[in-house]
Amino acid sequence: MNLPRTFTISFACLLLNAPIQAEESPKSDGNLKSSDEKRQNDLPDPITRKASISINGKKIDYQATVASMRIAHGDDAADIFYVAYERDNKSAPSTRPVMFAFNGGPGSSAVWLHIGMLGPKILKLPGDGTQPPKPPITIQDNEQSILDICDIVFIDPVSTGYSRAEDEKKANNFHGLDADIESVGEFIRRWVTENNRWASPKYLLGESYGGVRAAGLAKYLQSRHGMSLNGVVLLSAILDFATIQNASGQDQSHSIFLPAYAAVAHHHGKLQGNRDALVAKAKTFAFGEYATALIHGSELTHEQKTETAAKLEAYSGIPAATWLKHQLRINPSLFRAELLREEQKTIGRFDARVAWAAPYSQSPYPAYDPSYSLALGAFSTALKDYLGRELGYKLDEPYEIITGKVHPWKWNGENRIVNVSERLATAMRDNPHLKVLVMSGHADLATPPECVAHSLRHIHGLPEELRGNISTAYYEAGHMFYLNAPDLKKSRKDLVKFIASE
Repeated sequence: MNLPRTFTISFACLLLNAPIQAEESPKSDGNLKSSDEKRQNDLPDPITRKASISINGKKIDYQATVASMRIAHGDDAADIFYVAYERDNKSAPSTRPVMFAFNGGPGSSAVWLHIGMLGPKILKLPGDGTQPPKPPITIQDNEQSILDICDIVFIDPVSTGYSRAEDEKKANNFHGLDADIESVGEFIRRWVTENNRWASPKYLLGESYGGVRAAGLAKYLQSRHGMSLNGVVLLSAILDFATIQNASGQDQSHSIFLPAYAAVAHHHGKLQGNRDALVAKAKTFAFGEYATALIHGSELTHEQKTETAAKLEAYSGIPAATWLKHQLRINPSLFRAELLREEQKTIGRFDARVAWAAPYSQSPYPAYDPSYSLALGAFSTALKDYLGRELGYKLDEPYEIITGKVHPWKWNGENRIVNVSERLATAMRDNPHLKVLVMSGHADLATPPECVAHSLRHIHGLPEELRGNISTAYYEAGHMFYLNAPDLKKSRKDLVKFIASE
């Protein structure tokens, strides 16, 4: 498989349907500027609502602001839709921490983080988040929100949510690696300035492709606007697309996915013993003996192949014969179809705990992703009801939960793989106080835990003494691990600890 090629990475935060191309540092030549033009006539005025919620046993008064902000990118303009939550804090509002949160795609709105994890209102799925909710589903108070310690601004990049380019014919000027970083960066600069928050500790939280955006923003905001951040959260994220590329002659992704296979197989009862110990052993094998076997390719003897396949079975629950049939290389799609084939079920990509009926039981690949089916309608219905009924913000145009209108995405390079790891390293080098929290779900087969971990291990421009600024937290569920109630509770504790460490 040669570049350029097409990927479909994630519905929640990583919906790529475009060539994976090279990254280049965003230019800081000042081509972004504020627009003094009046807002489009069909956009509602900003709406602010007062409310309160109980978090950690305390009543938290806050205000929610829902609006669009006009920003300019060169000669083009766009209205970026956002929802901001600020705790009523008369003593020191200007120095209160603030977090800017976004999902990815490219092409996803911030709905998933907004009403799935961080905001004061949340959609609640039944049980552990692996069963379909009965429609229609609405929202409720989120006692696990971090609004008690940190204000939150949810950002919809151009063409997602209610964000739109002024001239739809030029919307593609915002659809690219650097254009996206620059336009979201301009929004953040404007919001911070207009709300007198330059003295506030500032955080970014990006999920999936949002990790690419967050890493790029960490460097861009600092180099372009002198805005040093306190923390970056990479949630089910990706920094280097080579880590998940399944291509002939590119074998590192097989090592990266194997520990996740072990965790998922254990969850479904295909492997026994202590899960964490199993995953640790799978990781050692994946980056040691297995990686060596893959490097040797066709030079492996039959005996070596057979021995390796037997160990792969022990770490994946997939029969050795199947591994041998596929030259010791099983990609995530094939794994999803094979693991529960005898039960005639397929498992989810975004959350491999989800196992629903396989409509074509003999198909070599899954016909659908049940974890996608489970969440999309629920989030779409709940968010639209919340924006209109509770926040009073209504538009005739559709709210783009997730859209393909951003494609083809501009990757800023020729025949190379996007890798923004060095951008994050540069931001950490220039701001030694910048801390990074990596949040990963064991059942994530879109961006498995070793995806970002591998990227961070291979940053060569990061001073060794700064590696202590990086911490990692693991969760039981998948890409959107916060749909599992215990993981949601743990994620709040981890974020509170991360912010308090400043």
